Amino acid sequence: MADVAAQAGVSRTLVSFVLDGKPGASEDTKRRVLAVAAELGYRPDAAAQLLALGRSRTLGVLLDMSQLFEGELVTNIYPAAEAVGHDVLLTANLRGRTEAAAMESLLSHRCGALILLGPSSSTDELVELSERAPLVVVGRRLPKSATTGMIGTVRTNDTKGMGLAVDYLVDLGHRDIAHVDGGDDPGSADRRNGYRAAMRRHGLDESVRVIPGAHTEEAGAAAGQVIMRSHRLPTAILAGNDRCALGLLDVFSRAGIRVPDDISLMGYDDSRLSDSPRIDLSTVHQDADGLATRAVETAVGLLGDTLSAGGDIVLEPTLRIRGTTTARADA
Repeated sequence: MADVAAQAGVSRTLVSFVLDGKPGASEDTKRRVLAVAAELGYRPDAAAQLLALGRSRTLGVLLDMSQLFEGELVTNIYPAAEAVGHDVLLTANLRGRTEAAAMESLLSHRCGALILLGPSSSTDELVELSERAPLVVVGRRLPKSATTGMIGTVRTNDTKGMGLAVDYLVDLGHRDIAHVDGGDDPGSADRRNGYRAAMRRHGLDESVRVIPGAHTEEAGAAAGQVIMRSHRLPTAILAGNDRCALGLLDVFSRAGIRVPDDISLMGYDDSRLSDSPRIDLSTVHQDADGLATRAVETAVGLLGDTLSAGGDIVLEPTLRIRGTTTARADA
């Protein structure tokens, strides 16, 4: 703006008036200022303008780069934010970088509100952070008391999702259904509880088998080795997420265990890779577009004072049946 003022021979304040469409300059001056601005390629700094007004229209987003589904959430967050006039700034959880440092980075860039995809920080830490900026946590349940303030949660009904998966496998004739869980990863507790509850509902308490895991291919592969060393192979496995299922699929394929002929396998998330013809993974579908849109709506609502509390928004899961599941031959 100073360059425009110098070349046009007017004050910086007058340039500001002209570019903002305010009165105070003659038509000749307006034309001269606009011509110089065009010649110099001047673009207004929207962030600076908003900060001058005491507001920010930038949403900071924290994600884990290794999680395919979180990448799909980000893909949907961008258009949802742009549709309501907000920008998006990304930061990543990386090995050797604490989550607290990643979130501090977003705040240091003056993001108005934060959208955290599957954060691992404690509830107390998140509540403390919400005193500095509104938060929306995606993919994780928080205590109800936490969501009565400047924290909102947007998630899938993971308990129901695992129930749908168990129901489907039981309908195919499976009874010996194991679950490779996600350990402490976001959503894992609800998925684990949903599996156990559904097995009990079908009278399969004695067949409940939870193998410790995590939401990675490496954890799935390790769980596959444990399963193959056990006294019996299950006829079906529910993985904690699609990445875990891919690790299981790789180990079984290398060992000559056929999926789905010997073991039916299901994932969770319905990430884009699961729909690849070479993988064709049956899985529990999460609505990435819906989760992203509702997260942006909540963040903008908290930031603009149209929401007094974040609340807990729960979306319904569905099944995506593909080639890694089949009926028991003896069913």
